[in-house]
Order: sequence, then structure tokens, then C-alpha cells
Amino acid sequence: MKLQITKIKETCLYVSDLEATKEFYHDKLGLPLITLVKNRHVFFRAGSSVLLCFIAETTKQEERLPPHYGEGQLHFAFEVPENQYEVWKEKVQKAGIKIEQEMLWRANIKSFYFRDPDGHLAEIVTHALWDY
Repeated sequence: MKLQITKIKETCLYVSDLEATKEFYHDKLGLPLITLVKNRHVFFRAGSSVLLCFIAETTKQEERLPPHYGEGQLHFAFEVPENQYEVWKEKVQKAGIKIEQEMLWRANIKSFYFRDPDGHLAEIVTHALWDY
């Protein structure tokens, strides 16, 4: 049997302000809120994946799970259906979020980049980007 990984189930970001993170991902982008635990984390549903946002200092002190933390600005991408790309671009702009750059990839595939309150670089891309 060939072992395989089917997807990245969770993506983890370390943030400084849970309320600002909730406002950005839930209120502005519309990601469903899974849970918010004061001074620890806020989790969101992103399609069949989960976006985990932790306060790094709290996770360094973990006892139930292995301690974990990180720092710096990370990059991740949200995949959207091709026919919703322009609608997402408009939604982000109407939410007052600055689009830093839009890219045209091979086969006329587009993506655009923007930052969250902690400076993490988010990207909206259609499913076809990595189909080859």
C-alpha cells in the first residue's frame, strides 16, 4: 500500500490580538467561527480545513499538548472556485483590506495577496493553480 497525504487539515498562525483576528477572518472575510478561547486561540472553518490562530505566549506554556509557538509573518492561500475569484477580490476591497499584488500565473490563472492584522500574507487563488 502506498501511503499518501490527502491535504493539509490545519494551518496555524500566531497572532497578537484575538479580537482583531476574529474581526478580520470572521467579520470581514466571512470564515465561520469554530471557537474563541480568551487569551489562547480563535479557530475558523476554511472549506474542509481549519485555520488555527493562537497567542504564541500561551501556547509556549502548554501542558496538555506539546508546547508550540512561532513568530514572524507567514504566507498561506485560500482556494476559491474560479467563478468566485472576482467576487472575492471585490469582497476583500469592500472590507477595506488593501490588495498588495495580483499575479497572473500560467494558463491565465490569477491570485491576489493581502495582509491580516499581524502582517501574515494571505492569498486568494483558484483551484487550478497547482493542477498539472
